[in-house]
Amino acid sequence: MNFGDRFSKYFNTIEPSNDKIPQDVDWLYPYGQKEVQECVSSFADKYYAGSHDRTFLFGINPGRFGAGVTGVSFTDPVQMNRIGVKNDFDQRAELSSQFIYEMIDALGGAEPFYNSFYIGSVCPLGFVKDGKNLNYYDEKPLETALTDWITEQIEAQIDFGANREIAYSIGKGKNLKFLEKLNKQHGWFKRIDTIPHPRWVMQYRRKQKPQILESIIEKLGPHIK
Repeated sequence: MNFGDRFSKYFNTIEPSNDKIPQDVDWLYPYGQKEVQECVSSFADKYYAGSHDRTFLFGINPGRFGAGVTGVSFTDPVQMNRIGVKNDFDQRAELSSQFIYEMIDALGGAEPFYNSFYIGSVCPLGFVKDGKNLNYYDEKPLETALTDWITEQIEAQIDFGANREIAYSIGKGKNLKFLEKLNKQHGWFKRIDTIPHPRWVMQYRRKQKPQILESIIEKLGPHIK
């Protein structure tokens, strides 16, 4: 199987962990829907051909309006249509996806980007509490309950075909700390680096966005094949 085959098979068969999570927290699990599976497969066929390794970028976990709809990390229905993966989802834009695709365009566009990079998540399924997105690290009981499962999911994603020299955390805070801790234990990558989280940029540093994009391009540009 090539990279895209492994990607599709993984996401179209993934299921929530059986470990107990807090009662007031619900899984965000779109992959049981046929239209999401079709979207994931179409994206993989278009952008993840070949069996070569890609440099991994790890987000936190999916949110309700990006991967929680399309099944593809940091890709909302609007961007999915724009890059040629037609879909009938509600065409609602998501803030982080907007920034990520500005970054992708600045690096040459979706085809060269996804030929060189894979964007996944430390925790590939998301969470909702009180109708809002919840990160896996926001509540310690949730993080603790899922650490072993998350470890298995990271290893499953690495098996798609990962550049073991370096990986990037999308976000400089708790996601980076958690990923570095697991990487120290398991030795997946020689080094973990980081790029700013797009929501942080769009909400708090929008005026500095050109400079932030430039700094990201300096880091990621050398990995473009």
